Amino acid sequence: MGSKGMIEKPHAVFIPYPAQGHIIPMLQLAKLLNYKGFHTTFVNTEFNHRRLLKARGPNSLDGLPSFRFETIPDGLPTTDVNATQDIPALCFSTKKNCLAPFKDLLSKLNSLPNSPPVTCIVSDGGMTFTLEAAQELGIPVVIFATASACSLMGYLQLSPLIEKGLIPLKDASYLTNGYLDTVIDWIPGMRGIRLRDIPTFFRTTDPNDIMLEFLRVEIGRYHRASAFILNTFYALEHEVLDALSTLLPPVYSVGPLHLQLNQIPAENELKSIGSNLWTEEPECLEWLDSKEPNSVVYVNFGSITVMTEEQLTEFAWGLANSNQTFLWVIRPDLVGGESAVVPSEFSEETKERSLVASWCLQQKVLSHPAIGGFLTHSGWNSTLESVCGGVPMICWPVFADQQMNCRFSCKEWGIGMEIEGDVKRDYIEGLVRKLMEGEEGKEMRKKAQEWKKLATEATTSPNGMSFVDLDRIASQVLQSPVN
Repeated sequence: MGSKGMIEKPHAVFIPYPAQGHIIPMLQLAKLLNYKGFHTTFVNTEFNHRRLLKARGPNSLDGLPSFRFETIPDGLPTTDVNATQDIPALCFSTKKNCLAPFKDLLSKLNSLPNSPPVTCIVSDGGMTFTLEAAQELGIPVVIFATASACSLMGYLQLSPLIEKGLIPLKDASYLTNGYLDTVIDWIPGMRGIRLRDIPTFFRTTDPNDIMLEFLRVEIGRYHRASAFILNTFYALEHEVLDALSTLLPPVYSVGPLHLQLNQIPAENELKSIGSNLWTEEPECLEWLDSKEPNSVVYVNFGSITVMTEEQLTEFAWGLANSNQTFLWVIRPDLVGGESAVVPSEFSEETKERSLVASWCLQQKVLSHPAIGGFLTHSGWNSTLESVCGGVPMICWPVFADQQMNCRFSCKEWGIGMEIEGDVKRDYIEGLVRKLMEGEEGKEMRKKAQEWKKLATEATTSPNGMSFVDLDRIASQVLQSPVN
């Protein structure tokens, strides 16, 4: 960084992997660094930019003088703006097609008359083509791995697992013959991890699988970053964080980021910038206001999870038969290949004690006193928001990092119970009753409250480790010249 860059306001470019679960924490971090004095550019794909405008209104991405939105193409054919993109196809396309338009964007930003030159990049761990662009400009790149520390450690086992012959799988029977229960006892900072807990992208019989190749490339570049940022807090994942610090560039845990946002005053314009790709329904919170403390089960399977019509029906009747009050978020594309519609008899039977919505402000829902339990897919944002709300979970992990998050929630943190095997209504009914009425649920709720307190201490105290690490990222790491 030249003397001009040292004097002018630092300019950080943020680029998330183009999926809801990555955009949310990346935007939270962008707001925090903007509040701490950075000029900020947030880069979405053109597809997601259109989705955000549709969900939030035509002027929602106008930005502020020091916080602008830009776009690059993702290289995929234009599709229905309401549909979630195919993840393997998206990974292949971003790896192949995004570098050139990203370099063009950086050049454009550096030529704008009322904008300081770009001084650093905060890149998603799945968008590491940014390292090549930054190298040409001689500016630092910090990788923001938006998954949990335990999941990141799981991804880092790709090469060791291949070298030891554990993956790819020999054939499809290895998915069901008990092979996935093989214990992997050599992962740093972890105990009792099974092959089934490792990211599901590794469960392939094809040595040339698109996702394996994508992950090989991304992980192979990690050592070139100036630092790593994780949306977690030290008390929650300290053993894994300590282990990661021996394998990667300097690691900073700055989460939970949505608690760090409390540093920004309510009247600040940054508070109005949103990140949901679906339109939120505020009546969810109004409905919760009428319910007793700890009386409602919140059900949401995230932004990408897809289930069968049969699974939807079994979940529905499990919830109905539990006799619990519930708030269920059902995306229009939750059921693969068709619209997600619950049985009419179910709606009639539960109408006095349920609310079904298409999307909501989940952070506010999970911090609402009426919520007593969370039926979740165990995505990292959902898990962390549940921890911060002091809410115990029933976990139904589906793919990617969700299995690892589920494992730690249930076996290490004591705040979850896993749905194992097929989704059946009697099974779901029993778990929901156990969560909301049983002794096990009470113990989990007590443990969740303890984690909530530790998360709050990490982010609100000036001596809290996440509070301090965020300050270091802003004042030192992102403003240090590249060696």
